[in-house]
Amino acid sequence: MNYKIRPLNSGYIPTKPLEYWYHFSCSKYIEKYGLTNELDQLPDFTFLIEGGDKLILVDTGMSWDEHADKYHHGPSTQRPGVDDIESRLAQAGYKPEDVDIVIFTHLHWDHVFYIEKFVNARFIVNEVEWNYAHNPVSLHFKSYCRPIICKDGDVTYKDQFVAPYDIVDESAGINVPARFETVRGEVEIVPGVTVFESFGHSPGSMSVMVQTEKGPYFCVGDAVFVMGNIDAPQDMVEKLHYDICPPGRYVDMVAAWEGIREFLRRCNRAGVDPYKHLLLAHDVILSAAVEAYEADHNNQLPVIGTKDSDFDFDKYSKAIIAKESAAKGTTPESVERKYFGAKADSKPWAERAKEIGGIEL
Repeated sequence: MNYKIRPLNSGYIPTKPLEYWYHFSCSKYIEKYGLTNELDQLPDFTFLIEGGDKLILVDTGMSWDEHADKYHHGPSTQRPGVDDIESRLAQAGYKPEDVDIVIFTHLHWDHVFYIEKFVNARFIVNEVEWNYAHNPVSLHFKSYCRPIICKDGDVTYKDQFVAPYDIVDESAGINVPARFETVRGEVEIVPGVTVFESFGHSPGSMSVMVQTEKGPYFCVGDAVFVMGNIDAPQDMVEKLHYDICPPGRYVDMVAAWEGIREFLRRCNRAGVDPYKHLLLAHDVILSAAVEAYEADHNNQLPVIGTKDSDFDFDKYSKAIIAKESAAKGTTPESVERKYFGAKADSKPWAERAKEIGGIEL
């Protein structure tokens, strides 16, 4: 089965690059590319999988601005009628009720909102994530939108403050938790779409492998936080012996590190380019590419994974340079160095792994 994938950006969330994007130990090796700890907007992607008997969505995206700003990260941006998942699906010609399966990479707030709109879908999540989301340590109450964080009578659904995956509304015939299915290990959901565990960012994160005409693509959620996590500048390799540039947002760094290695192994074995075939929830390079494509194609979403797609990633991947230089008044050269400098200074992962030794390819 050969699928196609459409990236749906549900909004933008501000984060600190040297705190969230990268582990603190990487700072001295990546600051030279112009990365700072000033707030920087990251997109929040969901991915629509078309081409099979079932219409599949990976995650449902973030909340509206007021909730995001007050309880999570502000100032966030979700344009009503444009970025929310219902509007993004409409852009692709669908409604939430058309979706047959929603696969959740994990249950953090920016991946689960508006879930109650998917009235006909099966919901699939890793068992570890489901259990942890209902009994997290206090540090993660906000991440999982637990009711204990509610202030000032705020609500997330009608008159309730409830995590989206726990919504029950008998009068509307809605029982979200009853429709959840949990999985463990590596499981084929439908032919050509497989989930596998990629713990680390959250206790039960999982990723989705999608078979296409152009080989497998991997919807990894936040397991790779930004594309720079798969880089390792040569001076970092020589001095720290790192084979990646690890993320700064994790519950288990060992699992997170091994998860990124596993993505790179799978890409290496399949003969595909990880810079193109890893689909990250917060990939700012992809978001600028999608926006540039929309501007060129009368607001149409690009298609990923088909040989006849006119979404030339090599062309559109550099759209971030014009976008950010215009928005921030910085030079195109500085933006290019910020997002592509570490890649240029890094050897392919298989070579790094051999240099360091002891890393299974």
